[in-house]
Amino acid sequence: MTPMRVLVTGVSGYVGGRLVPELLVCGHTVRCVVRDPRKLDAAPWHPEVEIVRADVGGDLREAMDRVDVAVFLIHSIGEGTNWIARERAIAENFRRAAEQAGVRRIVYLGGLGDDDADLSAHLRSRHDVGRALASGPIETVELRAAVVIGSGSASFEMLRYLTEVLPVMVTPKWVHTRCQPISIGDVLRYLVAAIEYPEPLSGVLEIGGPDVVSYAEMMAIYAREAGLTRRRLIPVPVLTPRLSSLWIGLVTPVPASLARPLVDSLVNTVVVRDHRAERLFPFERVPLAQAIHRAIGRTAVGDIPTKFDDASSPVWQANPTDPSWTGGTELTDVRDVIVTAELHQAWQAVCRVGGDRGWYSGELLWKARGLLDRIAGGPGLRRGRRDPDHLAIGEPVDFWRVEDLETDRRLVLHAEMRLPGEAWLEWTTEPDGSGTRLRQTARFRPRGLLGRVYWYAVAPFHCLVFPGLIRGIAHDATHRHDAPPC
Repeated sequence: MTPMRVLVTGVSGYVGGRLVPELLVCGHTVRCVVRDPRKLDAAPWHPEVEIVRADVGGDLREAMDRVDVAVFLIHSIGEGTNWIARERAIAENFRRAAEQAGVRRIVYLGGLGDDDADLSAHLRSRHDVGRALASGPIETVELRAAVVIGSGSASFEMLRYLTEVLPVMVTPKWVHTRCQPISIGDVLRYLVAAIEYPEPLSGVLEIGGPDVVSYAEMMAIYAREAGLTRRRLIPVPVLTPRLSSLWIGLVTPVPASLARPLVDSLVNTVVVRDHRAERLFPFERVPLAQAIHRAIGRTAVGDIPTKFDDASSPVWQANPTDPSWTGGTELTDVRDVIVTAELHQAWQAVCRVGGDRGWYSGELLWKARGLLDRIAGGPGLRRGRRDPDHLAIGEPVDFWRVEDLETDRRLVLHAEMRLPGEAWLEWTTEPDGSGTRLRQTARFRPRGLLGRVYWYAVAPFHCLVFPGLIRGIAHDATHRHDAPPC
């Protein structure tokens, strides 16, 4: 395979941000076109790519110069009332720029759906964009996919939230519409294959995973893979797409303005009817249960390279309770203090929490929580800690375990107590003038409705124990200097 120069648009978005490292691994030169290059500063592959600052709807001469294959991953869904016209105008501008630069092939990721069906506005626009890109002399490959399953994708986050939060759901009829979901890993494999294909290639390639299911069946599979109880669905004929999108916007991190066109699309049956892609690229596709299992696992550890709300758009707004790395809910209690001690002294104090020394404040509450945990079959506080001054990754600290430790920077404890969700306690230290800024973050990722009820039920107790905990660490840092290094 001869290395090529590949132009990728939408690199700050969900698919584009994952496609770039795949192409780099394959030995290609990757050029990224982005309106604000600063958005790529945090990407681990940032130093390995060419970056051109440009608007895809504007002048693309520099971006297209000496490009072999141009990948179109732009999506304006929900951006104002004229987003459909904007999508087509951007596609036509992209095609003209590619023609003038002599680009050999355009690869585009669109939406699966039968052209003869009464398509939703979302799917109809996806197909219109494909036709606009293919209306010139350049080879154009339009990959059409349905629901993409992967950590951080909008479709996965809708599925995850609706299934986890609501054990009983009143649902519209569209939950029984058939679709053919595909894992994000398989989407990337198809994209790379279409880019690298050595022979002439053009036209529509329908892509999907090996399973054809309804949305209700997807929820059942998610519940099983996540270890949830069986979800009960009560279908009703009066729940319109608008009402459904408003409900999704309330329950999930996907805003209603984005949920509406997605819900409209769920009315359409979206399954692969033309199997040319499977014949051209006969790799083994990931089953739906396995794709969901992988996405759950990555979400649980925060291993999410890109997420659905990465791209610049007025609809990509994460909830204030969401962590920065995902579209998933994470409830937090964050507290900061300036410690009048040098960095390492503050760090040593952080490493001394728990065990015989206790938790500095609200000891009766901590002991009561430990007793309840023991009654529920958890470890309680009886394990203590191995050493009063030293910690290492993997060691227990009462009903916590050290998950991450970076000396003089960060300590993360993961809860092993019985909880309707997952919890962490995290401290970070950094120099601040002649002292140290100490930040304490309690994080809770609830499991279903019970998890949310639990967090808000114990929130008053957090107001009693967490301020005292960080004050106790700060006091220890300024009054004890004889402990060995952590």
